[in-house]
Amino acid sequence: MSTTEPDRLAQVTAITDPADPRLRDYTDLKDVKLRTVREPAEGLYMAESSSVIRRALEAGHRPRSFLMAEKWLDSMADVLVAHPDAPVYVGPDDVVQQITGFHLHRGALAAMHRPVLPGVHELLAAARGGAGARRVAVLEDIVDHTNVGAIFRSAAALGVDAVLVSPRCADPLYRRSVRVSMGTVFQVPWTRLPSWPGGLHALADDGFTVAALALADDSVSLDDLVAEPPERLATVLGTEGDGLSRGAVEAADVVVRIPMAGGVDSLNVAAASAVAFWATRI
Repeated sequence: MSTTEPDRLAQVTAITDPADPRLRDYTDLKDVKLRTVREPAEGLYMAESSSVIRRALEAGHRPRSFLMAEKWLDSMADVLVAHPDAPVYVGPDDVVQQITGFHLHRGALAAMHRPVLPGVHELLAAARGGAGARRVAVLEDIVDHTNVGAIFRSAAALGVDAVLVSPRCADPLYRRSVRVSMGTVFQVPWTRLPSWPGGLHALADDGFTVAALALADDSVSLDDLVAEPPERLATVLGTEGDGLSRGAVEAADVVVRIPMAGGVDSLNVAAASAVAFWATRI
């Protein structure tokens, strides 16, 4: 039976006009400045590729609609049939490219309903099956979506219980962050701190040792931190280039540096996060 027969995929709509207003969710996808404002304001995010879409759905997220070339209908049929209320827009490759601004070679796009973020205390209390988080990553003003996605992937792989992002940090649900994370942004619980650096003081009140990963004269080696690991640890990672702000460093209980060789004084923030997460895993 063809996947396009009405009794299986009644929600399929053939598209020929890139200016069709029903496709607004998918327009200007390469305009980072516009999309990072529009998507949170309109309560959506984009899932790119069949594997990322499936991960989002497995995490309980709801699709608004799907966009793809006809050749992908068969491989996505099970997903589409399972979500009959979400329209499926199908068109030739050149029309899809005009809508999105790029060649869609990863299978499909889905406009997803953006989930409501939990409060910080709620998130941390729910971690580890309700036992409470013990290892948390905190991202201050990281602006590169690729770095945000890479940090989430490392957090998922190395047992970080939750990620907290500062008010000005890049959106973990932006398309590039999701793609680089391989969908692990749906796996690792996260939320946005309401204030900065006040959110770090709140973590300390919850019993976390706040460790700022930074270069400072009074910093201790990561090896020393690991030798006597805190029961609950929040590792704070700073923006590309400038690193952590003075306020973040002053709010921390300890400043930690990664031991280096070869005359290198620092690593890219995504690489540094992987090192720190691995060293402090439990």
